[in-house]
Amino acid sequence: MTVGLFIPCYIDQFFPHVGVATLELLERLDCEVVYPRDQTCCGQPMSNAGFMDEAEAAHRNFIEQFSGFDYVVAPSGSCVLHVREHVRAAEAAPHGSDSVDAAATHAGADAGEADDDPGGRTYELCQFLIEVLQVDRVNASFPHRVGLHAACHGLRGLRLASSSERQDPPFNYVAQLLGMVDGLELVELERPDECCGFGGTFSVSEEAVSVRMGRDRVADHVRSGAEVIVSTDISCLMHMDGLIRREGRPVRVAHVAEILNGTANAGRTEKGGEPGGTESGDAESGDTEPWGTKPGGTR
Repeated sequence: MTVGLFIPCYIDQFFPHVGVATLELLERLDCEVVYPRDQTCCGQPMSNAGFMDEAEAAHRNFIEQFSGFDYVVAPSGSCVLHVREHVRAAEAAPHGSDSVDAAATHAGADAGEADDDPGGRTYELCQFLIEVLQVDRVNASFPHRVGLHAACHGLRGLRLASSSERQDPPFNYVAQLLGMVDGLELVELERPDECCGFGGTFSVSEEAVSVRMGRDRVADHVRSGAEVIVSTDISCLMHMDGLIRREGRPVRVAHVAEILNGTANAGRTEKGGEPGGTESGDAESGDTEPWGTKPGGTR
């Protein structure tokens, strides 16, 4: 099968090693992966702020870049949920339409079944591994105590796991995959599906509330004995990592793609004399850039 690799803005600009880990993992699982070089933002920030018309150009570009692939896969639940809920409507909208919602009505119930509809074939990475590839083992080792942060868009939007407010049989795609990693121990959290407080623009407009929520989440992981906080969404991890670094908490963060690909560095380094846990570099080699980011080529 041919997979279009969709890399969200945060990963592209700040954490490219997560995109590389996603690519390598999919290739190890025998997927033919293509990275469309003209992809851009999916339009989520504009839509979430209420500027749907401004997001339409991004929606149309997504459709142009990712039509024709068997599947589209991204290491982000929030961007995938946006694509699934909004991009298909934009596909049917006349250019310059004042209402993307009206386009959804025009598209009709069959929009999700269209062969050229990439939104209906777009998957978050862990969801793709379980639902499509039906992975039952990964060749990775990570001998550490891990706290799993259930990002809200993936949990309640994409249904990557059962949530506490619904009376569903328990399941968790991410925990299922992490359970295949040699040596990894998942710790039990007191509040396993609570929001970290990031919420995109919420962290700007409600900074104090966002910070308090983030502190509560980090504290839960620390109390539970986690060495590493793992999640499907880099934005949540970035938010918590900022608090961890500023307050010198004894925990670090890693994206699930790094764990499953076997490229999450277990060591801790410090940068600029400040305590922190996110740097994945090798202290002996002098590589202490945050998250192990290095300049390099692309595939």
